[in-house]
Amino acid sequence: MPSSVREAAAFLRDALGGFEPGLLTGADCARVAQDLAATEKACAAARLLAAARAVECGAHRDGGFRDGAAWLARQAGITPREARNALDTVSSLKDCPDTKAALLAGEVSVAQAAEITRATAEMPGTEAELLDVARSSDLSALRDHAREQRQSRTDVEELHRLQQRARHVRHWRDRLGMVCFSGALPPEVGVPFVNRLDLAAQRLQRSAREARVAPERFEAYLADALSACAGGESAPRADRADLVIVCDLYAWRRGHAHPGEVCHVVGGGPLPVELAKELGHDAFVKAVLHDGVAIHTVTHFGRHLPATLRTALDLGPVPEFSGARCVDCARRYGLEYDHVNPVANSGPTTYANLQPRCWSDHRAKTERDRRAGLLGRRAARDGDSASLRTITRRE
Repeated sequence: MPSSVREAAAFLRDALGGFEPGLLTGADCARVAQDLAATEKACAAARLLAAARAVECGAHRDGGFRDGAAWLARQAGITPREARNALDTVSSLKDCPDTKAALLAGEVSVAQAAEITRATAEMPGTEAELLDVARSSDLSALRDHAREQRQSRTDVEELHRLQQRARHVRHWRDRLGMVCFSGALPPEVGVPFVNRLDLAAQRLQRSAREARVAPERFEAYLADALSACAGGESAPRADRADLVIVCDLYAWRRGHAHPGEVCHVVGGGPLPVELAKELGHDAFVKAVLHDGVAIHTVTHFGRHLPATLRTALDLGPVPEFSGARCVDCARRYGLEYDHVNPVANSGPTTYANLQPRCWSDHRAKTERDRRAGLLGRRAARDGDSASLRTITRRE
């Protein structure tokens, strides 16, 4: 077996050495990319399993390395920290045999396997569910699902205590002398912070477009918005709340939630009811109380979105209230509310006729509407949008 694996690896390297994608059609390149993605994941799995075994046997010392992670980092071209994390993932695979098999089959990546093993250790019995998610989606979706499962299985008061203990900020200087930083804030602080930051950055981006200035990455506008906040400049308030809290009506009255009752920050996860009520005194916090009845009573004809309708749309699907996502690609940021039946075709601005879409999917939907003859002359040129109102969440 070792010789066959090594021979196959050498054969693949030789084949890739002369690879020229320009000689293939787009469809052929797509198939090659898919095949190589699965092969890459399988090769990474086999490499890590072999490396872990080599470190276990002390073979890394033959190369002059006293630390197995340092040896693996040199072989794989990664950092020692990444190598240690990879070895930890391999070690934890013994408790997740199905994930190990899927990893060697090229069905999931090493990063996905690491997420599954970590979540399974915290939440026994979830491997099969997480593995299904990993096979059918990307790493971000898997992390979102694991986080939601972790939050749903943790007592909300304990979750809030863990979040408070986990808050942190660190900063350093990079090779250009830039001041870099990273950190984590609990949702009741972090969500309004990033909402204000995103909205300010969106205004800067829009101003640059109107001035016909060469566009920059959205991250650059976020940096400018953060600099303005740090300098004490107050950005204009948006027409929506910085923080939206969804709470079951009975839990709000009672002061705590029972199983099955929702109390959470849209885009931020569960929250203790008492904390929600305390935050509700802030003028820029919007508390939405519900009794499980679907949102269907807001109706307005025309493009303008009333504040109540915007709030309902921002909440996301009932009864999860997990926040708006693009209906086509599930993206959470850069969203615009699109009329399912265009306004040019007498479509109303109602809850049932509006869907969140990212910029590119919105434009694609508008083009489909144009080809179907549903748009007037102006709408066909400019695109149908609900005031081009954008949700700029970053995750």
